[in-house]
Amino acid sequence: MATKGAQTRDAILRAAIDRFGREGFRATSVADIARDADVGGTVPYAYFANKEALFLAAVDEDAAALIGEGLTLLDADPTPLAWRRNLGITLFVALEHHPLTRRLLAGLEPDVSARVMEIPALAELRKAVAERLAAEQLTGNVRTDIDVVPIANGVVALVLSLLTSLTLIGGDVVGVYADDVIAVFDAALSPPPRG
Repeated sequence: MATKGAQTRDAILRAAIDRFGREGFRATSVADIARDADVGGTVPYAYFANKEALFLAAVDEDAAALIGEGLTLLDADPTPLAWRRNLGITLFVALEHHPLTRRLLAGLEPDVSARVMEIPALAELRKAVAERLAAEQLTGNVRTDIDVVPIANGVVALVLSLLTSLTLIGGDVVGVYADDVIAVFDAALSPPPRG
């Protein structure tokens, strides 16, 4: 069971994610967040040095939750190749419930958008994709002549680029280009046909 302090910090972070996601960094005050979290106006400063520290913690928390959904997919779907098709779509659909991450991907917080690439949970996703690729090398579903770490880094960067594009232009293009993106992954990763 979480301590009262941990519960208060979590309530402040949840309120910050919601408020920053809805109104952005500049339009949100720490007092707004404290009110939303049902704590006193100065309580957030007991947990976060300033508004920027609270914002960055909220960004990390929201993005980590989104990435966690992608990691769950990788762990839950043992079907070779299916995760390639589903990872980007899963994350795109999940963005609906992660307003702050969506705001960053839409470029509405340009001062911290580049920070998304350095979120610790993203390193976990890169590692999980590399492990999945390595496992698929052992089963013959991925070429054995490639180094899975840079490929995993590239796959995750491409997925983030696609999420950013889809956030900006809308999800209707998912159906139009999803198969083409998967075909590129498959062509680059699949071993040549035998025989």
